[in-house]
Amino acid sequence: MKPAIISIVSKKNSGKTTLLEKVIPELTQRGYRVGTIKHDTHGFSIDHEGKDTWRHKAAGSETVVISCPWLVSVIKDVDQEQTLDELAESYLLDKDIVLTEGYKLGGKPQIEVFRSSAHDSPIHVKGKKNTLVAVVSDVDVDLDVPCFDINDISALADFIEKTFIRKD
Repeated sequence: MKPAIISIVSKKNSGKTTLLEKVIPELTQRGYRVGTIKHDTHGFSIDHEGKDTWRHKAAGSETVVISCPWLVSVIKDVDQEQTLDELAESYLLDKDIVLTEGYKLGGKPQIEVFRSSAHDSPIHVKGKKNTLVAVVSDVDVDLDVPCFDINDISALADFIEKTFIRKD
C-alpha cells in the first residue's frame, strides 16, 4: 500500500520548512515512519566538485549511489521531472506518510502555511476548487477547510494522522 502524500505549500518565506521541522518529530514520536520530498524549481546540487561521486558523474555515470552503514544517497539523471507518485514509489513505499515541501501544482492534498507578517493573502482563494485540505496560520483564515494555529503542532498532527495515515 502506498503512503498518502500531503504537500506543505505557501508563498515564499512563510515557514514551510519550519513547520515540517516541527510536524515530522511529532509524527515520528507517535510511531509513524515519515518521508519527505523537497521541490526545487531552480535545480540543486548535492555533489561537490572533486569528490569521488562527482568524479564518477563527470566520467559519465548516469546514476551514482553512495552508501554507508546508516545512509544511502542516489544521484541520477532523469529525462524529465518525476511525479510525486513516481518518487514515492521509487523511494518511499516503506513510509506511513510522505510530506512534501512545495509542489503547489502536484495535484496532492495541500496544507497551506500562511503568516500574516510575511504576506497579505494566502495562495488559495475561498470558493475556488483546489486540493487544499487545511491551513496553518498565525491568524484565522476562512478557506472552508480546518485552520490550525501555527504553534499547535499537536492538533495539526492529529488531523494528518486521522485523515491521511494508512492503518496497516
